[in-house]
Amino acid sequence: MKYEWLDTYLLSLPGAEKDYKAEWGWFRYQIRGKLFAAVCTPGPEHGVYGGHDLVNLKCAPAQGELLRLAHPEILPGFYMDKRNWIACLLDGALPEETLGQLCKESHRLVLETLPKYVQRDILSTSTERMIS
Repeated sequence: MKYEWLDTYLLSLPGAEKDYKAEWGWFRYQIRGKLFAAVCTPGPEHGVYGGHDLVNLKCAPAQGELLRLAHPEILPGFYMDKRNWIACLLDGALPEETLGQLCKESHRLVLETLPKYVQRDILSTSTERMIS
């Protein structure tokens, strides 16, 4: 995988937790059980996704369409709702800054679906860690 920093970055986002779903072969990044990123390597039977390390990220539908037009490394989400998720190939030429922003945006979109008191708890806990 070209983006060695990705795991550390995803786990640095407020409230992020990681697990491994063996049945799928996915590393999942979640906030309170809600998925915001998944890293996997689909097999050759999965067509255009096959043989590529990729990260699935949540994305606003209109933004996803624009991103797919601008970057050949960005595809509709792998095994996800193709309107609300994108798959970023991790062996392509996607700029690191772009990938980092997409990860941050995916995290924000999922965080905003949580109740306000949970959002405050997650954000205040992450701020306390930064101060310590």
